[in-house]
Amino acid sequence: MTFSAKDVQNLREKTGCGMMDCKKALQSSDGDTEKATQFLREKGLAAAAKKADRIASEGVVFAQVSGNIGVVVEINSETDFVAKNSDFLNFVKRVAATIIKQNPADVEALLTIKAEGLEQTVAEVLQSKVLTIGENIKIRRFTRLEGDLCTYIHGGGRIGVLVKFDTDLASNQAFNDYAKDVAMQIAALNPQYLDKSDVPAEVIEEEKKVLTAQAVNEGKPLNIAEKMVIGRIVKYYKENCLVEQEFIKDSELTVGKYTEKTANELGGSIKITTFMRFEKGEGLEKRENNLAADIAEMVK
Repeated sequence: MTFSAKDVQNLREKTGCGMMDCKKALQSSDGDTEKATQFLREKGLAAAAKKADRIASEGVVFAQVSGNIGVVVEINSETDFVAKNSDFLNFVKRVAATIIKQNPADVEALLTIKAEGLEQTVAEVLQSKVLTIGENIKIRRFTRLEGDLCTYIHGGGRIGVLVKFDTDLASNQAFNDYAKDVAMQIAALNPQYLDKSDVPAEVIEEEKKVLTAQAVNEGKPLNIAEKMVIGRIVKYYKENCLVEQEFIKDSELTVGKYTEKTANELGGSIKITTFMRFEKGEGLEKRENNLAADIAEMVK
């Protein structure tokens, strides 16, 4: 029996499985939709697809450097319990290694390539983990950088940081200590930008409008309000730009001054060029635990 692209689409809508999996199922079932559905169920693919609709906002953020290549990646699960599972954590590390080695453009591309050390694709390994672990698992995002790098993981994977430097001191242990301080600073104070030049002009204009309105609402004349806004914009930079932030280990220094001081003491040059900070589940819908619903799902 032959089948059409519409048959593949219908099977996909019925089972929630991927297009290629549906095509293979129809090929194996001579185009019979019911047999193809059974084929997908027997392979466990339909069960994995069903789990894919469930909210996954727990999990871990993992960061790693290998040579001069580093990655920070967030992989989500439904519960914090699974995030501590060794099988899940090994999968996270394999994904990180795959990103480092093969440099995929994005998550979609990552899913199509072979997982490091295996013949299966990352998507196939992910699907297997969903079935064996019993929860929805999603690779949410990653950033890969090359150069002189430092990573920091806080709270057992709650926050992960990857920082890139331009320096001639990378082999110096004192530089490594400095770099770790910067990564910890980013984890703790969550700067939105590297420096003033990184802040978009429209962001500052909007901030000025809001601050001016606040000052006027406080009863200040407009000319006074405008002067107050100048000081508040300076404060905005100090709170949101990494190099302008007060250094958490020495309030007498900004991160920028700490960087200059370290470079001078070590007789070299240091420049922070970029950073990435991921916090687990930020911006995601949170799962609401419902014991009765969970038990009902388990006995289906």
